[in-house]
Amino acid sequence: MKKIVNDWIMLAKQDIRAASVIIVEEHLTNIVAFHCQQAIEKCFKAYILENDMQVLKIHDLPKLYGMIKEIRDFGIDEDILALINETYIEDRYPGEFGLLQDVMPSDEQAHDFLEFAKQIEEIIETELRNGK
Repeated sequence: MKKIVNDWIMLAKQDIRAASVIIVEEHLTNIVAFHCQQAIEKCFKAYILENDMQVLKIHDLPKLYGMIKEIRDFGIDEDILALINETYIEDRYPGEFGLLQDVMPSDEQAHDFLEFAKQIEEIIETELRNGK
């Protein structure tokens, strides 16, 4: 694995760790969602880099996964991926710019997002460590 790719994976793990620490705070579900999105984005970009593709300066998880699927389809649940992607965008700004208090991710969604991010990180890291 290339050093830069390993660096991306380490940063993804830090986002997962941050989400794991703050998930106990129900009023921070939007921050959990943000870190989950960031972890998945970094994993995807690591895989793209390892496969000598150009990393785009985007945060769109479905688009990044679309690039990965050109190499390999991991069978990732694209509905959850889209939901995390949507939540990430809406959670970044208040009011008319995005997030409204009554549409914050539920505690259950935050837990689901975290488990999903952990699964993605494990899938991608395993694939990268196996030299694929």
